[in-house]
Amino acid sequence: MVEQVTQAASTVPPQEPPRQIVSNFTQYRDAEHAVDRLASQQFDIERIAIIGSELQVVEEVKGRLNYGVAAARGAAAGALAGALIGWVLGLFDLLQPIITGLVLALYGVVFGAAVGAAVGLMLHALRGGRRAFQASSALRPRHYDVVADAAVVERARQLLDAHDTPPLQREAG
Repeated sequence: MVEQVTQAASTVPPQEPPRQIVSNFTQYRDAEHAVDRLASQQFDIERIAIIGSELQVVEEVKGRLNYGVAAARGAAAGALAGALIGWVLGLFDLLQPIITGLVLALYGVVFGAAVGAAVGLMLHALRGGRRAFQASSALRPRHYDVVADAAVVERARQLLDAHDTPPLQREAG
């Protein structure tokens, strides 16, 4: 097991005091809970920060991407773009800008959906089976450090350590 150094300085600008690690957590909610505990004990929490470290890219696969899904996604994007363009162009009518804008927006939805579906199908076909799935990506830290200004770091550690004593177990009866 690798022991982490608790005296590491953060990337605080030079005019601000250096910060040191108070405690490490694998879950953000645990780091947040530690700051809440410090706040409930009247600690000066303006001198605390939560820093996520060792970012990793996590891509979660949501499902297959086939021709139907590609066409539907393209149609939705095209319909939205077409409606927006039609509405904006319709506002330039001098006699009835609202009615003309709505009518052109409706035509834009139909035309945009057709063009968008065709483009979506074409792009999916050009991929040739590569990346035939839907996914969402996110950056997630591996761990979170609660850091404090060097002047108050020992006090923060003492408060957290005192609060971490296990509560007395009550017997059922």
